Amino acid sequence: MDGNQREKVKKGDLTGAKVYVQAKPMLGGMVTDLVVMIFYLFNGPAHAKVGLIPSIPLGKIGEHVGDWEHVMLRVSNFSGELLRMYFSQHSAGTWVDASRLEYLDGDGGNRPVVYASQHGHAFYPNVGTVLQGNMSLGIGIQNDCARGSRLDTGAGRCEVVSAEYLDVNELAWLGFEREWGPREVYDIGREINYAARILPRSVRERLAKLVEKVLVGEGPTGPKMHGNWRNDEREA
Repeated sequence: MDGNQREKVKKGDLTGAKVYVQAKPMLGGMVTDLVVMIFYLFNGPAHAKVGLIPSIPLGKIGEHVGDWEHVMLRVSNFSGELLRMYFSQHSAGTWVDASRLEYLDGDGGNRPVVYASQHGHAFYPNVGTVLQGNMSLGIGIQNDCARGSRLDTGAGRCEVVSAEYLDVNELAWLGFEREWGPREVYDIGREINYAARILPRSVRERLAKLVEKVLVGEGPTGPKMHGNWRNDEREA
C-alpha cells in the first residue's frame, strides 16, 4: 500500500459510514439509554498547548489503528423526552442537559449536534478548543472542534445491535474480545523531547506524564468490553 492509499484508508469514508445503537434500561427502568457508537479507522497524532504557545505537534503520540467512540442519549420512559446526553472523551466523558445542547434545526429542532475533536475523536457539544490537563498551568492536550463534513445518523445510517426486551439478535462481532487494532510502540519521552525541544525539561516531563495518563498507543477493545455496556457512564 503506497502513501496515498494509506492516507485514504486512515481518513475513512464518511459517505458510507454508519453508527451502531445499543438500547438499555437504566435507573430502575425509569429511562432508556441510547448508546450511539461509531468506529474510526485511525486515531491521529495529538497536539499540546503550553502557556502562550498555541499548538505543539507531538509527533506520533496518540496515533493508533481502530478507535471506538460513542455518545449516549438518556430518554424518559414516561414522556419520551430527551433528558441528558453523554459525550465520551477519551477514557471518561461529560454529561450535558438537553436544554444546553445545540440542535441541527436550531432551537426548534430535536436532533442534537455532536462535534468530534480533530485526530482524537473525543465528542463535545460545541465548537472550540478544550484543554485536557492542568488548566492553572496552561499545559494540556488540545481537543479542537470545528464545523466540517457532517454525518447524518438518520434513516439508513444507523443499526440497532443490542436492545433489552426487544427481539434484536446481537451481532457476532460484539463478542470480539481482542483489541481493534495493533499496538503502536513508541518512546513517549523521546517523542516529546524532540517535538517540544524548545520547552524546559520540567515542562517536558510534566507533559510526558499527562500524555501517559490521557492517551493510549493501541487500538481499543470493542463496545461490549467496556464498563458502560451494562453500567452507567464514567464522568471526567
